[in-house]
Amino acid sequence: MTLPDVYGEDPESEPQPHEPDVSRRSRGLALALCVMGGWCGLHRFYVGKKKTALAMIPTFGGFGVWWFYDLVLIAAGEFRDMDDLPLRHWEVERSRAYRRELRGHAERRVTELEEQMDGLRRQFDELAERVDFAERMLAKGRSLESGVRNQNPLFPPPGS
Repeated sequence: MTLPDVYGEDPESEPQPHEPDVSRRSRGLALALCVMGGWCGLHRFYVGKKKTALAMIPTFGGFGVWWFYDLVLIAAGEFRDMDDLPLRHWEVERSRAYRRELRGHAERRVTELEEQMDGLRRQFDELAERVDFAERMLAKGRSLESGVRNQNPLFPPPGS
């Protein structure tokens, strides 16, 4: 059985047009973390800036100034991660390894389902043979029974 195109080659393995270097981290998630827990540096933990995130905790986001500055930078798309790459993509991107793992899982699942279908086919065929055998035995028994009745009746017919 061939797999659908969904499980075909990884589209990212083909050469892509050169895209400016941007972070793989989500700008939307960083913005949400900044709004919800920016005073304690959650967005900075997310992008890998652990030292400055730890510095935000005791100062409550630099008394709100540092937190607000980061909020504006993230919203404008100028906030950078630990590799100094700007966060530009709003969506959370799945890693290639995760996609390969999903594809591998899907292939394993298809194989398991094929094996289960083959097992069910074998069981169905065996059951069909048993039903056929039982029908033949019942038909044979009926024909013998009717033949015995006609030749040697156990009881005389009424009125004789």
